[in-house]
Amino acid sequence: MRMFATIAKLLVMRVLTAIPILFVVSMLLFGILRILPVDPAAMSLPPNATTQEVEAMRSEMGLNRPIYEQFGIWLGKLLEGDIGRSIHFRQDVTSLIGSTLPATIELALLAMMVGTVLGIAGGLFLFYVRGTRAEAVMDFVSILLLSLPEFLWSLFLLLIFGVFFEVLPFTGRLSPGFERPVVTGFLLFDSLITGNIATLLNAMQHMILPSLALGIALSPALMRVLRSSLLDAYQDDYIHQARLRGLSEKRLLVRHGLKNAILPTLSLMGVQFGFLFGGTLLVEIIYSYPGMGNLMVDAIRNADLPIIQGAGLTYCVAVLVISIVVDSLYLILNPKLRVR
Repeated sequence: MRMFATIAKLLVMRVLTAIPILFVVSMLLFGILRILPVDPAAMSLPPNATTQEVEAMRSEMGLNRPIYEQFGIWLGKLLEGDIGRSIHFRQDVTSLIGSTLPATIELALLAMMVGTVLGIAGGLFLFYVRGTRAEAVMDFVSILLLSLPEFLWSLFLLLIFGVFFEVLPFTGRLSPGFERPVVTGFLLFDSLITGNIATLLNAMQHMILPSLALGIALSPALMRVLRSSLLDAYQDDYIHQARLRGLSEKRLLVRHGLKNAILPTLSLMGVQFGFLFGGTLLVEIIYSYPGMGNLMVDAIRNADLPIIQGAGLTYCVAVLVISIVVDSLYLILNPKLRVR
């Protein structure tokens, strides 16, 4: 019960902290975008619109008011769930984000799973070969992996598996001829609950290359942090005492070493997942993946300020949620923090 009470207290504190953070972020987004040399009124009208028509549109959109009044009107609509209307797509920003956000969430979660598996396996192997000649080789490999960004991995995997061997699809989410079930907006989940296994498998094939590119780029940092944490844990007295009690190296690693070394790795995973969620942009462009990244690029290309504001706030909310989840997991895995 104490654990649930502590987690509930943490959730309340994080939510209360998130409110001023979201307010400041929304204010910065609104202010920065308003000082750009872009006229939303002119962009929402045809190219041959007259000056009088542009001024009338500016008045209708409230752009001729002081910026603090504009922010107040926009914030009031935001609290009502109205993020605005896209200048380029002529649709509500909420519906546009709602149709692309699930795709990015699915990609980020799958990439995080790939990166976690590779990172933990690589970190354990780095720890296992410590003090041997293989350690220097693996150190070099991990640094090399760490120095390559995700868009280079995207291009490399696309050329090898998509163009040269032609074994995996590399554009879009589904191949032609596959019907997309719409229940929650999450394609993998919707395909699963509707029993559409063919669509599920095809969608997963389309996600292999982008999730691998993101996961491989994520894994080296996890490898090195886990290896360092294990080396630190094995210097503590309880490891030596457990070894004297006759525990095997395998049980020593699982019951003592990994249990304590996983906490710093978990913290890094939370930070990395936050960056990963916002870092899918280039990968989505390379693979023509219809997620938030592609929507954001289209918005920037067309100076679609309502979408940029909405997407920026969405990324901020996602990072805050990830932070809360990681902190909760930290409390569950570390009993010492629950004593406070």
